[in-house]
Amino acid sequence: MKVNKNYFPDVNLNLNVRGMPQSATLAINERSAAMEAAGEKVFRLGLGQSPFPVPDSVVEALRTHAHEKDYLPVRGLPALRETVAEYHTRQLGFEYSADDVLIGPGSKELMFILQLVYYGDLVIPTPSWVSYAPQASIIGRKIRWLETHSYNNWRLMPEEIENLCKSDPNRPRLVILNYPANPTSVTYRLEELKHLAHVARKYRVILLSDEIYSELHYRGQHVSIARFYPEGTIVSNGLSKWCGAGGWRLGTFLVPKSLHWLLQAMAVVASETYTSISAPIQYAAIRAFQGGEDIDAYLHLSRKILRLLGRYIWDQFRRTGISVAEPQGAFYIFPDFSPFREKLARRGIYTSMDLCEQLLADTGVAILPGSVFGRPETELTARLAFVDFDGAVSLKAANGGKTDRQLGGDFLNTICPNIVEATRRICEWVSA
Repeated sequence: MKVNKNYFPDVNLNLNVRGMPQSATLAINERSAAMEAAGEKVFRLGLGQSPFPVPDSVVEALRTHAHEKDYLPVRGLPALRETVAEYHTRQLGFEYSADDVLIGPGSKELMFILQLVYYGDLVIPTPSWVSYAPQASIIGRKIRWLETHSYNNWRLMPEEIENLCKSDPNRPRLVILNYPANPTSVTYRLEELKHLAHVARKYRVILLSDEIYSELHYRGQHVSIARFYPEGTIVSNGLSKWCGAGGWRLGTFLVPKSLHWLLQAMAVVASETYTSISAPIQYAAIRAFQGGEDIDAYLHLSRKILRLLGRYIWDQFRRTGISVAEPQGAFYIFPDFSPFREKLARRGIYTSMDLCEQLLADTGVAILPGSVFGRPETELTARLAFVDFDGAVSLKAANGGKTDRQLGGDFLNTICPNIVEATRRICEWVSA
């Protein structure tokens, strides 16, 4: 039987999805892998995947519970939800219960479902993580971008929310706040969080505080905005970044009682889509969120290594003349190559996409253009994820109470040679 290939024409594809490219972070990872398979040397600084292994005690918990096979409750394993509530109670100083927690297959899916059930506009500071806006577009939500600026290190200022809301103060809005931030790795001062919370409360804005990198604040001093606006803030977290378990796909939402109507609606959608999360992983996640001496030691070393790397790259870029904010958490840096605009234009480079394509072709360094993070195409910004090193080896090498000074250049050259070499190549390439 001859099959008519046009029987299902592509015009039937949802118009919100038609023409939408694959997630930029996943696309660069696949392209890098293909180049390596072809024998090319690639410095993989595109995908933001934690280089560190999952802590041993968490892996052991997964091994212990590998036999668990039953469907678990849609909202998540009760013992895990209770543990996550206790975790946030310790972090925020407010009492939370298991009823306030929703477990999902990664915080990414939970964010999508939240936008699906909420009826208001999505407000996104730019630059922002690559998937916030595409998710809203798939659902058909109106997106409002809020500009941030390099002179205040890409942080969202309270007056930006004020200016958006005052013209239509009763319009329902969901504002995403992510810090330490992807793609900039900057965070907020205490007073800035208080002022942001004040404006959000004034206009009854719902805040989605994406705190997936909270435990990777370099000084271990992350403060959630939920401390100042608990009734209107949903806190998002998970295992992917601070616990090195991205592939495990487990995310958490902490939802205040005043917003339980949203949690309930999300649970309905979950029941008709992914049903529940992998049982063994939920049991293992209890161990991760319980914390303890081994988890604390793991996080202390992870922060030390990332702080050392971030400061090294920042310093090298600064010395070269690249404009860049100093990273304060996570494993990203967001350089602006605008000081080299004229020189780059003579090489046919006019956009951030041009910049990243040519950099990859000339040096083998894979980074992402600022345009996929919501920045203007002609702005010469880019995101670099400094994760191309062996996390297990680095943890062992950094152990023993060594200070940043004692680790220093020898540590970076020996343990993180790809990061050092990629940084050198970028600096030489842009200066050529």
